[in-house]
Amino acid sequence: MSCYHYLKRNEYFMPQKVTLIATAAMGLESIVAQEVKNLGYEDVEVENGRVTFEADISAIPRANLWLRTADRVKLQVGKFKAFTFDELFEKTKALPWESYIPEDGEFPVIGKSVKSKLYSVPDCQSIVKKAIVERLKQRHGVASWLKEDGAFYRVEIALHKDTALLTIDTSGSGLHKRGYRTGQGEAPLKETLAAALVQLTNWTPDKPFVDPFCGSGTIAIEAALIGQNIAPGFNREFASEEWGWIPQKVWDDAFQEAEDHANYDQPLEITGYDIDHRMIEISKSNAMEAGLGDLIQWKQMQVKDLRPKQENGYLVSNPPYGERIGEREEVETLYRDLGSIMRDHPSWSVYILTSHSGFEKIYGRQASKKRKLFNGYIKTDYYQFFGTRPK
Repeated sequence: MSCYHYLKRNEYFMPQKVTLIATAAMGLESIVAQEVKNLGYEDVEVENGRVTFEADISAIPRANLWLRTADRVKLQVGKFKAFTFDELFEKTKALPWESYIPEDGEFPVIGKSVKSKLYSVPDCQSIVKKAIVERLKQRHGVASWLKEDGAFYRVEIALHKDTALLTIDTSGSGLHKRGYRTGQGEAPLKETLAAALVQLTNWTPDKPFVDPFCGSGTIAIEAALIGQNIAPGFNREFASEEWGWIPQKVWDDAFQEAEDHANYDQPLEITGYDIDHRMIEISKSNAMEAGLGDLIQWKQMQVKDLRPKQENGYLVSNPPYGERIGEREEVETLYRDLGSIMRDHPSWSVYILTSHSGFEKIYGRQASKKRKLFNGYIKTDYYQFFGTRPK
């Protein structure tokens, strides 16, 4: 059977199979890959910063809706070697752009170049744009210029070691923008990283979950979404929802699947604490916006007053790092207090993200496991202290 089918809506052929790239922050690639596999896609290739997989077009809405730790989902249009601008132009022009971008599509071109002969990014962007314009005018039968007043298709030319990768961004805003954040603190944790911190634990929704430095509530909110199996993208829009070649039914089915798989009846015991009452108010507001209502408990409290009441809970947090002059001593006191409290609760598992290299010594215990992660551009370690197993 042919892998192409005819869509009258835009009167052009569209491949049923697409190659998608889920981009990932450094250190999170394996988690993104596992999420892609959990969606049922098996042909998965993992590289630095990206996870590539082949799927049918229903994967575009499904991946955007469900991937908790990916930054974006991009559609791969082509990949080839390019050593000269002529080569870049001709090989770009040879790709089937008309299958994706309609006559009125708006398609800005962004770019980057690493270790490649074609190092001038503005020139590469301009050549790719020109090549796509030529191709679309030919294929759509347009004599003059393209209006570009329709749906949005952001094209990227990424050159790495003279290999050109051409993609169209299906997401629009980055996937960390879940649509629930009404306010935030000074150094907010990205929702995608917060979800990864939760997924790197073996917490299950029947166990207590605490974040004693909750800030704007991101870790606790992401834990609640995971706990009730709520798709992280349910509350937002995506650029590819406007693309005519993806039938509306494909989107409707994806949203229906998300609704069907959500377990709103799952009871949760999730608490966020912060010393700043303003952050507690922001957390409450963000949780309401996420549709979680009063599912999470929020309380103003300093860490030294933390007293876990149950056994076998999980503490997951992104505390202050003490990177500013004058803050270090105060932050080290917080770490010391936390270590002292959690020593009395050996059944609890503790997961802390910080850039402070002396964390284990101050906390008073060596981590069971450590994982290097980046919080934005800050190199951090994710310290994991496993609780004693229940008898």
